[in-house]
Amino acid sequence: MTRPVHPDTRIGHIHLKVADLDRAIGFYSGVLGFEIQQTFGNQAAFLSAGGYHHHIGLNTWHSRGGPPAPAHHPGLYHTAFLYPDRTQLADALARVRAAGIPLDGAADHGVSEALYLRDPDGNGVELYRDRPEAQWPRDPAGNLAMVNAPLDLEALLAEAPART
Repeated sequence: MTRPVHPDTRIGHIHLKVADLDRAIGFYSGVLGFEIQQTFGNQAAFLSAGGYHHHIGLNTWHSRGGPPAPAHHPGLYHTAFLYPDRTQLADALARVRAAGIPLDGAADHGVSEALYLRDPDGNGVELYRDRPEAQWPRDPAGNLAMVNAPLDLEALLAEAPART
């Protein structure tokens, strides 16, 4: 058996091929609120939360004007963005609704609450918040017991901060 990766290891960023850079920036910055850190002409952009060098890379180097990847082929299922708390997840839902973007689904997984949607290039996007580990559901033996229950979107939306 191989030794596990160090527990502080994290996924640092995603880098997506997109068909239209301005359209992708409109979604990731204009709707979700990530800030542009740098652009390379009309070919690439790097966006983040909190001024980090980048959490999201977008480029058109091999994909400008291309169609979305086929749904039933191997590839990225979704990218997940972790929000710090339920209020910020509610804010994300308010942003998505205000932009008229439909959800593919929403779920309470016991360990987390999640919203599922697609970006303009058809890539899956998960917006979620984790519950504190002490609240995670466990079976009688103490093993993790995640669920896939409906998420009450209206109750979540009621927790969104006031929009200015």
